[in-house]
Amino acid sequence: MYRSRLVPRVLPVIGLIGAPLHITAVVLTMFGVIDRVGSVALIAALPIAVWEFSLGVYLVVKGFKPCPITDAMLAAGTPPAYRDVAV
Repeated sequence: MYRSRLVPRVLPVIGLIGAPLHITAVVLTMFGVIDRVGSVALIAALPIAVWEFSLGVYLVVKGFKPCPITDAMLAAGTPPAYRDVAV
C-alpha cells in the first residue's frame, strides 16, 4: 500500500511503525520480560489498532485511489484480466 499509493501515505507508515513495536512486545512477553496485559504491551499494540481502524474507515468512506499501474496498462492498450471475464 505504501509504494502503490492506493491509500494516503500516513496510513501504511502507521502500520510500518506499529508492527515492529508489536512484534517486539510479543517477543518480550514470550520471554517474561513484560506482562501480557500491561501498559507496555498496550502502548506497543496501540499503533496497530490505530492503523487497523483508520484503514477500515478510510476504505469504507473513500475507497482505494486509482492505481497508476492499471492506468498505465490501460493507456498502453493492455486490458486488465478482469475485463475478459463474462458476468
